Amino acid sequence: MAVETDRGSIECEYFVNCAGQWAYELGQASEMKVSVPLHGCEHFYLLTKPLQEQLPLSTPVVIDMDGRIYARPWQGGVLSGGFEKNPKPIFTEGRNQLEIQNMQEDWDHFEPMLSSLLRRMPGLESAEIHQLVNCPESFTPDMRCLMGETPGVSGYYVLAGMNSSGLSFAGGAGKYLAEWMTYGYPTANVWPLDIKRFGNLQSSRTFLRHRVMEVMHLLSLDQSKTFYKPDWFDIVGAEVKCCKEAVCVIDMSSFTKFELTSTGDQALELLQHLCANDLDVPVGHIVHTGMLNERGGYENDCSVVRVSKNSFFIVSPTDQQVHCWSWIKKHMPNDPHLHLEDVSWKYTALNLIGPRAMDVLAELSYVSMTPDHFPSMFCKEMSVGYANGIRVMSMTHTGEPGFMLYIPIEYALHVYNEVMSVGQKYGIRNAGYYALRSLRIEKFFAFWGQDLDAFTTPLECGREFRVKFDKDTDFLGREALLQQRQDGVFRRFVMLVLEDHDTELDLWPWWGEPIYCNGQLAGATTSSAYSYTLERHVCLGFVSPPLGPEGLPTPITPDYINRGDYEVDIAGQRYPAKAKLYPFSSLFTQQKRRKEDLELSNLQGK
Repeated sequence: MAVETDRGSIECEYFVNCAGQWAYELGQASEMKVSVPLHGCEHFYLLTKPLQEQLPLSTPVVIDMDGRIYARPWQGGVLSGGFEKNPKPIFTEGRNQLEIQNMQEDWDHFEPMLSSLLRRMPGLESAEIHQLVNCPESFTPDMRCLMGETPGVSGYYVLAGMNSSGLSFAGGAGKYLAEWMTYGYPTANVWPLDIKRFGNLQSSRTFLRHRVMEVMHLLSLDQSKTFYKPDWFDIVGAEVKCCKEAVCVIDMSSFTKFELTSTGDQALELLQHLCANDLDVPVGHIVHTGMLNERGGYENDCSVVRVSKNSFFIVSPTDQQVHCWSWIKKHMPNDPHLHLEDVSWKYTALNLIGPRAMDVLAELSYVSMTPDHFPSMFCKEMSVGYANGIRVMSMTHTGEPGFMLYIPIEYALHVYNEVMSVGQKYGIRNAGYYALRSLRIEKFFAFWGQDLDAFTTPLECGREFRVKFDKDTDFLGREALLQQRQDGVFRRFVMLVLEDHDTELDLWPWWGEPIYCNGQLAGATTSSAYSYTLERHVCLGFVSPPLGPEGLPTPITPDYINRGDYEVDIAGQRYPAKAKLYPFSSLFTQQKRRKEDLELSNLQGK
């Protein structure tokens, strides 16, 4: 790798694109283009002259989320900026970014933020204005910065898109990027900032222009109801009920889909090396497995179908498209007989969930879909309606009965219409992500990117049964897991069901809430949802026991989890919770059924 300059070519092992608002153009200037998804907007901040009564140097930065402003001391006065509801994208005409000196004041545009500042700090009405500064600032599609190694060019790193938070991020971002370059990975989970979370869709300049206007505007939306029971509560409840009693359709086309093929055993050998589970299974079988790093952590969590002897269909979470591709390609041998293809765009994925799903598919395919003829975790290529070549899998990612349909995209609308038409007699309806989340959390299903990451091992999240230590191939992460099994596990993934929590009146948990065990901080939640089955909130998260006498971690035991008194802290209010290492749903369903039967018998007795 080399950089061409006006003084010649400079060869380098690493290159870091930290060009700020010019990072996109710099990436496009490479011989092999690199996507750096960010876009510039005009950004305003106000400077006052020194105040008569100056603020102490220890005054912290004040952020008013409702007013969309921030303020901090500056040379005896105040510096205050914010994020307007109608942002102004700039530099969309090409390479005119050197014209930043021509950016003008715009008091009309800044007026709403000035009003918010005066409401928050009324004493500033008498302050003398020094300058209203208009300068460019770069923003990303999700308002989080970009860092890490790019997927297409080895040794090409990015640190850009600070979204007006460069000063606060600088130290930590520099530290983690330096670790990334030195060790090959940062020492903390920075996946939410990894540039590989974005794909080709986010490379479009038009998309980026429109998206930065949208994402900054989202900060102004009314957030008053998001902390409590949301408006969609009853709608999602009806979807969940339909998933359990009839049949629902969820569009999951955004899932990442790869095909790995070879002329010989190369595809199997690669997957056996990358995956902790055993992929040497009969044709048609589905295997849930993790792709682990050398530390035993999850780089990917996927479902793999053996389509033929030397062909595999890999399904991963949506945000894994670039990361998973990069991980597989990094470990693929340079073999012309081994081929990896991203087929995400070739297939529409419909998740058919519920006990009547088999009736809908049987009627459309004229094939029995009962477990005797179509066992769990199995895949068949079938015809549905007039469409051929549909990969039907007996799994749903929720724990409920049903099927995943991977439909060649040209047949997608036809199959969907046929499914909805035939399904009318079985009470079919569409469902969405919140229903899926509620179902999977009450079944204690962990999702990559939310519950699992590159620092989470299968032994920590109760998935040791998906690790085949005795298979012939020495898979990535095996030695680390064997060492962890010998030393003991220091944290565990648990399910917590809240008690004494009023769904109507209390604040809701979402994720990131502190977990306390016996009064001591023990961990944090990673996912939360209301369970319509249990009629209460369920949180998933990791807990650890207190440090030992010498300040060293101590192995966690089932006894510590089962006998502990747990609480989940939601906005400063602690709620008691029951912690388990297995799903509550089956137990509560049995208790509820017994209660209903008892009430019915008492009613009949009267």
